Amino acid sequence: MGPTAAGKTASAVRLSQALPCDIVSVDSAMVYRGMVIGTAKPDEATLAAAPHRLIDIRDPWESYNVGNFCSDAVREIAAISSQGRVPVLVGGTMMYFRALQSGLALLPEADPQIRERINARAADQGWPALHAELAVLDPLAASRIKPADGQRIQRALEVIALSGEKLSDLQQATAPAIEAEFVNIGLMPGDRSRLHQTIRERFMAMLDDGLLAEVAELLELQGVTVNAPSMRAVGYRQIAAHLLGESSLADATESAIVATRRLAKRQMTWMRRMGHTQLVDSDSEDKVEQVLALVQQRLASRGG
Repeated sequence: MGPTAAGKTASAVRLSQALPCDIVSVDSAMVYRGMVIGTAKPDEATLAAAPHRLIDIRDPWESYNVGNFCSDAVREIAAISSQGRVPVLVGGTMMYFRALQSGLALLPEADPQIRERINARAADQGWPALHAELAVLDPLAASRIKPADGQRIQRALEVIALSGEKLSDLQQATAPAIEAEFVNIGLMPGDRSRLHQTIRERFMAMLDDGLLAEVAELLELQGVTVNAPSMRAVGYRQIAAHLLGESSLADATESAIVATRRLAKRQMTWMRRMGHTQLVDSDSEDKVEQVLALVQQRLASRGG
């Protein structure tokens, strides 16, 4: 695991070449078909040499959440293990890693009608007003959600409407998605400024590779709007806003780079908080060898 642009894919591919490993992607954006450039999805040659499971499994107008991931990942882990091979989970969606290992709250499925009513109220009253209502109904959940975070406010109120229970209470009633031995290896940048420069250079390369055209094609698909789950991915929502005339390309570019930096910061915070994570400096020239050594050491200790 690691922040964006830390070299996760290269490390995973190297593992698959050296050990009997199969790769499972842990990325909430790579699940979508048609989203190649902006997700830095492995190219065809890489996927041919080291196939990644859970890539290109949803259309961009479909939803995909942490519960879907846990179900899919458990299935893939079982299939890989049954063949006597080692599953290697690689990606940067830290919530997916945590839910798989520590558990997922048993929350009710989304209800389009309830969401529509909540959205209508928000359009009339504003999300801060609904946040104030949530603060009365579920103070703990409200304390974790910003007054302008409409998506999370909506979900918290929806859960209350559907179950009659507080979201914060349901989130505490959780169990691991699978009983397994995990070796957590985190690629942690030692030089934050270097990571920021890499993020900028990579996004500019994405623009050169045709990111605008990719987003434009996605927005032309029936059912894909700026509010589609796939369009919430960093980079895509900023470029989509530009294509809809809401910002200049220069502003959208800078906004996407800043958002990616913030994402990387959140990813590193998640890694530090996850227990039993062995950190490897992603700036190190031999980081791939270090990752390989850690895995080989654990396999040897288990007689694998």
